[in-house]
Amino acid sequence: MPEERSRRTSEHGGEQQEDSQEARELRHYDETASAFVERFAADMTEAGMQRMASRVFACLLASDDGSLSSAQLAERLRISAAAVSGAVRYLSQVHMVSREREPGSRRELYRVHENVWYEALLDRDQIITRWTSTLRSGEQSLGPDTPAGRRIRETHDLLEFLQGELSAMLTRWRAQHAALKQEE
Repeated sequence: MPEERSRRTSEHGGEQQEDSQEARELRHYDETASAFVERFAADMTEAGMQRMASRVFACLLASDDGSLSSAQLAERLRISAAAVSGAVRYLSQVHMVSREREPGSRRELYRVHENVWYEALLDRDQIITRWTSTLRSGEQSLGPDTPAGRRIRETHDLLEFLQGELSAMLTRWRAQHAALKQEE
């Protein structure tokens, strides 16, 4: 791929500096970040996230600015623009990345959210709230003294416990994070 880029630049002259910057960025990515990106993406895929979404997210996370264009993601990950688009769509739906316009350009950048894990856990808190509500009504519908009702109640109780712990944990994290920011 770098050879093609070099040929293109020699034909079009003025693009040479920009393309060589892109080539340097790609070499730097390959040397420093690609192994981490693939490993972390594999870990997230193993935990249940879609494979391409995992790779795109890890690549964004490992980028200096936390944002890249579709073309940059496709080039670094050696995937198609369609694969990037599908991954970004999923990551946007789960609030892990956002789309932005590059200032002065029509090009879109995809940015990983600054507090992505905190926000993801807050989203899970809302999901757990819905689940516990549904489980409570399910227990009542099936009867609290039936085997199914007891199983549903146990699931409800576990999720309610986890939700309380998650809320307390996020509160402690906000305090610790603020203290760490003050130390910087």
